[in-house]
Amino acid sequence: MTATVTETALDLPLIGRGKVRDIYDLDDKLLIVATDRISAFDVVLPVGVPDKGRVLTQMSAFWFERTGTIVPNHFLAVVENTRVEGVPIELPSDMIGRAMVVRKAELIEVECVVRGYLSGSGWADYQKTGAISGVKLPPELLESQELAEPIFTPTSKAQEGHDLPITYKDVVALAGERAANAMKIRSLALYRYGRDYARDLGIIIADTKFEFGWLDDEVILIDEALTPDSSRFWPANEYEPGR
Repeated sequence: MTATVTETALDLPLIGRGKVRDIYDLDDKLLIVATDRISAFDVVLPVGVPDKGRVLTQMSAFWFERTGTIVPNHFLAVVENTRVEGVPIELPSDMIGRAMVVRKAELIEVECVVRGYLSGSGWADYQKTGAISGVKLPPELLESQELAEPIFTPTSKAQEGHDLPITYKDVVALAGERAANAMKIRSLALYRYGRDYARDLGIIIADTKFEFGWLDDEVILIDEALTPDSSRFWPANEYEPGR
């Protein structure tokens, strides 16, 4: 049975440990390790799922490579050997397939959520206010109903506790108008591409979350892309609005 990797201790400068990923410094690059930790409702659970990190890394790499011509991203390569160019140590074999080397960007502290369907916390907010992150929606929509157009519903990026809904105007105040506009346009473009690709395979991507950073005076996609950790996937043949 494959061992579960819930924490790493590489002989490299550790600059961050998120809910799922451990991040190591490689000068102008980063080594991002997707562990097998489970995060639910912004809380890290005490057990992991074997090879979950490998699945996340492989899926992100797939989408980074497919969408790189639509939206620039930080992805360089998935670790496929214990010796990696630019990494000054020999990596343990359990890093193969679960770690990736990326370009280092300056994180923009916003979670860019896109919703194509009315579900989860978005549904709860809609029931209370008729809106999500300041975006007014038509009355009498059903839970899980597909929206006429995908909507950009950002949240704060909390280091601890729950991320909170914010408006586009809040994003402008936090990150500036140029970054806010780029993140909105690029998030929607990425979601539409992923939604259409998955739909042809019988999968609905109900909503997803992206993160962005600055690199060389450009807003680029970072972190992960269209994984089960960042997205809500439904089998299309079981989809039914109202539940």
